[in-house]
Amino acid sequence: MTTTPASPALMNSVFTTEDKEKFRTLRITHLAAKFEELIIDESNDHLTPEQIFLAAVDDALDQRRVKNIQKLLLAAQLPIMRASIAEIHYQEGRNITPARMARYAAHDWANETANLLITSPTGGGKTYIACAIAVAACHNEHKVFYTRMDELARRLVIARGDGIAHQALLNRLSDADLLIIDDFLTVGIDPEAANDLFAILANREHRAATMIASQTGPAYWASALPDRIAADSIVNRLANNARTINLGDIDMRRHQGEQTRAAPGYWE
Repeated sequence: MTTTPASPALMNSVFTTEDKEKFRTLRITHLAAKFEELIIDESNDHLTPEQIFLAAVDDALDQRRVKNIQKLLLAAQLPIMRASIAEIHYQEGRNITPARMARYAAHDWANETANLLITSPTGGGKTYIACAIAVAACHNEHKVFYTRMDELARRLVIARGDGIAHQALLNRLSDADLLIIDDFLTVGIDPEAANDLFAILANREHRAATMIASQTGPAYWASALPDRIAADSIVNRLANNARTINLGDIDMRRHQGEQTRAAPGYWE
């Protein structure tokens, strides 16, 4: 009877089944597997056991970081998951430069809590830039939460019927390293949603950064919010000492449409 020879990895296995069960209990299965892989590899014979072990540790940490980044990206709920600082267009009049955007990409949102206001008329590319900064923040392992203003108001209304769910939503919005509110006050919000927004921003003040993307600016926000006192407090918290990106009047949707139609092979 012919038998299939065992693979070299199985023949030279360093760890027993009992060992591997211990690794699962300690949640270091990947570390142990990588260590075993490196030990068996004859090209590593010149390395000391300590060097091989540290190489396995580095690999395990890299894998854990990749998984954490993927988890953060999913939790952020970004509408443009593939947005990238490297793909931003820097036409004259957009008031942004590669150096400036690189600083936002590397920004420590957990410790540098200044807000960021991005403004332009519709089609200016606010959402793409907000998502590109958010993707970079997730790669730097910051907790990001994205929402449009109308969606936020709707979620707050739904959650309001359940005190626990409502508080959980407020906590999540308050605790993100970077909270992004897109299409800010494009449509109006009711007084209760404005009160919730005040509570969220009050909780975040001096401890977490908020990014606002809007077609309008602070002067309009103050007049559009339903309660004058709450409006002054909300705008003050958002705008005072905030960084700003004013993207000018370039319509990026039109620009990209023209580029698409001018590309070789385009048809319609």
